[in-house]
Amino acid sequence: MPPRLETYDAIILGAGGAGLMCAGVAGQLGKRVLLLDHADAPGKKILISGGGRCNFTNIHAAPDRYWSANPHFAVSALARYTARDFLDLVESHRIAWHEKTLGQLFCDGSARQIVDLLLAECAKGDVTLRLSSPFRDIDHADGRFRITAGDTLGEAPALVIATGGPSIPKLGATGFAYDLARRFGLRVVEPRPALVPLTLGGEEALFRTLSGVAAPVEARCGPATFREAALFTHRGLSGPAILQVSSAWRHGQPVAIDFLPDEPAGWLAAAKRERPRAQFATQLNTRLPARLAEALTERLALTGELGNLPDRKLAEAEERLRDWRFHPNGTEGFTKAEVTLGGISTDALSSRTMEARKVPGLYAIGEAVDVTGWLGGYNFQWAWASGWAAAQAL
Repeated sequence: MPPRLETYDAIILGAGGAGLMCAGVAGQLGKRVLLLDHADAPGKKILISGGGRCNFTNIHAAPDRYWSANPHFAVSALARYTARDFLDLVESHRIAWHEKTLGQLFCDGSARQIVDLLLAECAKGDVTLRLSSPFRDIDHADGRFRITAGDTLGEAPALVIATGGPSIPKLGATGFAYDLARRFGLRVVEPRPALVPLTLGGEEALFRTLSGVAAPVEARCGPATFREAALFTHRGLSGPAILQVSSAWRHGQPVAIDFLPDEPAGWLAAAKRERPRAQFATQLNTRLPARLAEALTERLALTGELGNLPDRKLAEAEERLRDWRFHPNGTEGFTKAEVTLGGISTDALSSRTMEARKVPGLYAIGEAVDVTGWLGGYNFQWAWASGWAAAQAL
């Protein structure tokens, strides 16, 4: 027996951060909302974020901290629903939180609290949530969208794509959003892994012997410069600084590392004058982890006392340490990427409502869209802001 047709004001595909936010807000605005997901539980990506404590926003969220083919697209949504707005919601649910470095806000307890918050907001709006409902047939005719998902047949004048991108496929992530967007004639900016570790090959593979060693650095790639920790892995480079610049990296580009960003120019020559009998390796060892200092000293081929080393050689070593070029041969892919760069083109969407310009009633929000934030809570803030913006227009 075929399922009975259920009618709603809006159907939202995807019960991640953006979809839950949009559903809860729209429901409380009086809309009848059906929220569908193929997974067996909502908010799976939220639950693993921030080491299980969910870096739910960043107090510095602003459009210039997002990557997009249209850097102005995020301006409206981020201005209308801010980090402070979401923090007010967190506090209204009596969730204790704390600020870590660089404006990152985390739950004191568990990421589960953020999922429970969003589910409670959906309950306030009488949202119908159907899980374990794989999307099958999606039709659009006479201004109505009709979808079969699991045992549900739903119809509504509005359909919201909130199924995210293909990053972290073990959680069920796919490129479904892009296939659906293309079906409705929307362009898709090539999706790529973002906030992802980089891999090293060739001679640079020798650095893999430093697996587990981390140090505060300044990493640069193209227009991106970040001062945070870098981590050597058994495959290459990771850590916050590397994840950040990975969003700017393209095949063939180098990644430059300043291993001693706080040291002034000429610090080695000054050390030579103060301690001429000190070993070069010792100077590095006092500033960097021992294994890293040893590896860099070996590659610089500087041995012996500082007093026996020409100032020219010391200046060259200093410059190399300030601008050490790595040449990644790839990334660890969507499996290890925290988010997806690219997605449904913003050219096709209204920046105020997230609605497709040529397909009235079709919306796209969250990671499905070509808006990707920095590491540190920015992508969740985009999920909240874009979901809120679409909900106002449904």
